[in-house]
Amino acid sequence: MKEIYLDYNASTPIAPEVAEAIRPFLSDHFGNPSSTHWAGSPARQAVEKARGQIAGMLGCLPGEIVFTSGGTEANNHAIKGAFFALRDRGAHIITTQIEHPATLQPCRFLERLGAQMTYLPVDGTGMVDPEEARKAMTPRTILVSVMHANNEVGTIQPLAEIARTTRERGILFHTDAAQSVGKIPTKVPDLGVDMLSIAGHKLYALKGVGALYIRQGVALEPLIHGAGHESGRRAGTENVLLDVALGTACELAAADLESRRARLTQLRDYLHAGLKELFGDYLKLNGHPTERLPNTLNVGFAGRIGSHVLDGLESVAASTGSACHSGQYELSPVLRAMDVPEAVGLGAVRFSLGRWTTAEELDQVLGLFRSNILMRKM
Repeated sequence: MKEIYLDYNASTPIAPEVAEAIRPFLSDHFGNPSSTHWAGSPARQAVEKARGQIAGMLGCLPGEIVFTSGGTEANNHAIKGAFFALRDRGAHIITTQIEHPATLQPCRFLERLGAQMTYLPVDGTGMVDPEEARKAMTPRTILVSVMHANNEVGTIQPLAEIARTTRERGILFHTDAAQSVGKIPTKVPDLGVDMLSIAGHKLYALKGVGALYIRQGVALEPLIHGAGHESGRRAGTENVLLDVALGTACELAAADLESRRARLTQLRDYLHAGLKELFGDYLKLNGHPTERLPNTLNVGFAGRIGSHVLDGLESVAASTGSACHSGQYELSPVLRAMDVPEAVGLGAVRFSLGRWTTAEELDQVLGLFRSNILMRKM
């Protein structure tokens, strides 16, 4: 049977246009972007073009984009950079219980250095209440970090509502947009954020590259110290090939965002309807019913184990919502924070669709469910 990839939230294939764009930088344009001679000039131009492509997608200035090694570094830079730059003013940071470890672990690290953390709860759909965020802010709050869309259930957070309060109080606002960039609008003036993280391999670029938007006027302590690359904000010779890949991917994402969004929403709902027809009330949606990424369907097969469900889907790549430790299954922290019952959460499977997903593939997946007698006996 044909292999079917439905794990685009984990990583995406490299877009052909991206592969073509980086080809010249594998052999010809090898110069150091910081060099002023003939070999360095093309590399510098390529990096700045890529910076402009990312800025175009986010609706910001090119100079507000800092290249990183990925979303994890971008999150670390935003959170640690704000803490070290502003801790004389305060040391209180607010985030949520459902953040990616790339946000939660830097916060845990800063707690060891004296940071005071507030981890906001979410409701049963995975959404933060802006009023709860407002109540948590104090005169010593220096940073709020709330992901734009959750990687597991796809719930989209009300960033603009939270931003109204952070702006009024002069508090920096960061969002991890690794899952939302390229899937839904991410114009930073509309979101109201001061910093935004991007991961290249989530939007058809390469692994090992990302970017951090830093609003003009925001001063952060650099995460990596050295020479004055990236306007002194991130030391290290630029990886021209990876920067070109990310810039190209962002330009592609911005060009057909709405048509891709509509197509993926239709396919996602088609798969959901097909599963609901097969399993009825044994199938539970995890995440917000409407304010959700267009490509993400997280469903719980009540009374089952997610990995066992996937074992019955030969050649289908998808993710589960539970982990197995020494034979014991444990609910994911995200589903636990949402108060998803264990009988549902342990049976959670995340199907995340992408650019090359087709209705025919989804029909094959539904066919596998129909043909597997054990799965039908819920």
